[in-house]
Amino acid sequence: MKKGNIGNAPDLKYLKIDSTKNVFYQLPVSELVEHALANHEGRLSDTGALAADTGKFTGRSPKDRFLVEDSLTKDSVWWGEINQRMSPAHFEALFSKVAAHLSDKIIYVRDCAAGADPAYQIDLRVVTETAYQSIFANNLFLRPEPNLDAQPAWSILAAPTLLIEEPHQYGIINENFVAIDFTKKIVLIAGTGYTGEIKKSIFSILNFILPFQHNVLSMHCSANTSKEGETALFFGLSGTGKTTLSADRNRKLIGDDEHGWSEKGIFNFEGGCYAKCVGLSEDKEPEIFHAIRFGSLLENVVLDKFDRPDYNDISKTENTRVSYPIDFMENAEMSGIGREPENIFFLTADAFGVLPPISLLTTDQAVYHFVSGYTAKVAGTEVGVKEPTAAFSTCFGQAFLPLHPSKYAALLRSKLEQNRNIKVWLVNTGWIAGPYGIGRRIKLNYTRSLIRAAMDGSLLESHFNKHNIFGLEYPTSCGEHVPAQILDARGLWNNDEAYDMQAKRLAKLFISNFEKFNNEMPASVHAAGPKIETTVLVS
Repeated sequence: MKKGNIGNAPDLKYLKIDSTKNVFYQLPVSELVEHALANHEGRLSDTGALAADTGKFTGRSPKDRFLVEDSLTKDSVWWGEINQRMSPAHFEALFSKVAAHLSDKIIYVRDCAAGADPAYQIDLRVVTETAYQSIFANNLFLRPEPNLDAQPAWSILAAPTLLIEEPHQYGIINENFVAIDFTKKIVLIAGTGYTGEIKKSIFSILNFILPFQHNVLSMHCSANTSKEGETALFFGLSGTGKTTLSADRNRKLIGDDEHGWSEKGIFNFEGGCYAKCVGLSEDKEPEIFHAIRFGSLLENVVLDKFDRPDYNDISKTENTRVSYPIDFMENAEMSGIGREPENIFFLTADAFGVLPPISLLTTDQAVYHFVSGYTAKVAGTEVGVKEPTAAFSTCFGQAFLPLHPSKYAALLRSKLEQNRNIKVWLVNTGWIAGPYGIGRRIKLNYTRSLIRAAMDGSLLESHFNKHNIFGLEYPTSCGEHVPAQILDARGLWNNDEAYDMQAKRLAKLFISNFEKFNNEMPASVHAAGPKIETTVLVS
């Protein structure tokens, strides 16, 4: 294992880090893998991918995330449970603790960037305690030529083994934390080795900078484009198929998770992909399956005694992940840039079995469902015992929105009103013919066919019916690849009364969730939601 060489490492004094210690700067992935193996951070799978465990945390810890409240953020940030306040003094004290901790370690430094459009790109410096975190930064962010003489706009310090004693003295809740200072342009991550905290911190930063300073819509969505340059966006929460459905062998992938929408079009924030691995198979998701090779980073994936990944083993976590550079995808749009979208898909895994497989939205409905950000979670695995739970995440990314949702909603509405040719679709990738435990999940092939028909325009030739409660316009046919009866959500139940009760139940949840936006959204958007008679509400 090579020793750090200060001669070709950046000066980290601005980060309070003593640069006389070993610093590994901009190591190639091959050397980072060697370090990770020597450090016992993971082992190689039979495909060559490094499989690492992230420790206690296998997902984000949103209750331990803080933003510094100062003159820049005091009146602009959407403060509350999502964006918790931290004083500048507490941040400064934690900054000193993290820097002192890293100064006593061998550390890995990687310069990279976020934002494929040069007009909005920010350069990053990611300082990590582990080699696998540096592999992640290499995979997920853009990889421009480093400039040792330039101090980057933003820096991230990641110290997973640092646990804060007496956290309340520092204004935090637990021994782990994530803190973002928009004035100092520094992110501190301590006590957690989950790499998603690095990724989502940068997303939160861009969600503040782009809409607030540049009037650019930042989006939690994947994007792909056709050979002719026709762009599609896919919004959706975890488990709805955002990454899977955007990975289409017939289209080029712009990016799988985070994008901006400027006056010039769409641009990817990242230089790689971060895909869920649970249930991954070559048959269902060949593009992702074959991207898992040397240079990829598997997280919390169980390897068998032959070093083969078992993607069905969720003994560590259901949130198993893989990161890889976007050029590991066979059909990648390496520029990271696309035209303004022709089609936008809001993906929801409706475990209530109520929503049609696909519906065409009006502009007001699009804003309503964008702000709602609905999907459903299944509480357990016993058939017919546990009921589904509705989950609403504003703008399909509530946990990462520093600004009020009305800002993102207004930008989306402006885009749709400027180009009336953009089609917005609500796609149910969840349950049909009954709720979870009774019905069945719609086949992935059916959903793919519906989306392809929407993109090529053939779905618009169908006759459309209107849902009597949600007001959604849904097609009644989609060629030979999707049985017509699949498109009628109510008819599939074979029990109209039971379906209507379930639909009213879900509608009530939508209406209740939207009440918090009563003063921020136009009346026409409120009117675009579901409608039920108050005398028959089902609790």
